[in-house]
Amino acid sequence: MANDAPLGVFDSGLGGLTVVKALRALLPQESIASFGDTARLPYGTKSPATVYQFTRQCLRFLMSLRPKLLVVACNTATALALTKLRNDFDVPIIGVIEPGAQAAVEVARHTITKRIGLIATEATIASNAYPTTVHELDPQVQVIGRACPLLVPMIEEGREPTDPIVELVLREYLAPFVDLEASAMILGCTHYPLFAAAIAKTLGDRVQLIDSAKQTALVVRAQLDTMNARTTSSDGRLTCYVTDQGQRFERLASRFLGEPIGQPVWVTPEMLEE
Repeated sequence: MANDAPLGVFDSGLGGLTVVKALRALLPQESIASFGDTARLPYGTKSPATVYQFTRQCLRFLMSLRPKLLVVACNTATALALTKLRNDFDVPIIGVIEPGAQAAVEVARHTITKRIGLIATEATIASNAYPTTVHELDPQVQVIGRACPLLVPMIEEGREPTDPIVELVLREYLAPFVDLEASAMILGCTHYPLFAAAIAKTLGDRVQLIDSAKQTALVVRAQLDTMNARTTSSDGRLTCYVTDQGQRFERLASRFLGEPIGQPVWVTPEMLEE
């Protein structure tokens, strides 16, 4: 695979753009093909079989672009389908759970309580993927998780962190964590960094937020170095692909990236058929 081949990044909707933002900051020369399955989101309430089927279809499309590496920038898809997906494709596939878990463990293992908080979608919480990964890294660290199903719709509606409704929902979701003396809180959905400031304000400054997007970017860089596959000539182009609502995606994507992206490429259902 040529070193100037793109990185393929997949998410069920818009959240994967937080990973794209982290990758562009850390690896500005790398070209990125970002795919959002906006027609079929959210994945967080779907069955494992459906999540695997949808994710596999989207990764097959990205493979048509001949990427040198794939990132499943979706906690739900990582939790429910990553192991099977790695057997389906012949390029490295990096998920977002292990990088975030590793960073949280590094914080928690040096504290008295050894507790980590986790907020995520219903499917990610039900999968038990984060507690399992954390336990493998350090059996003494405890993970307390809670599903927060209202956060993704609010973010994709374009609500701001200072919106009174957002503040009310966050207080409701995060109240159980305030007295747990957790040292770290994993943002277990790639949408959640957009509410990071409001989450930090609700939890207090004793809890360190773990942004799995930034941690995943570090893992991608390390993988590229292992492969000796960093580009030296690319101009760092970003191309976005979506399955629906291109205009809405273009409007909201600038919030995730902090920059305009231009019009995304529409991928039709026929293009995803196996």
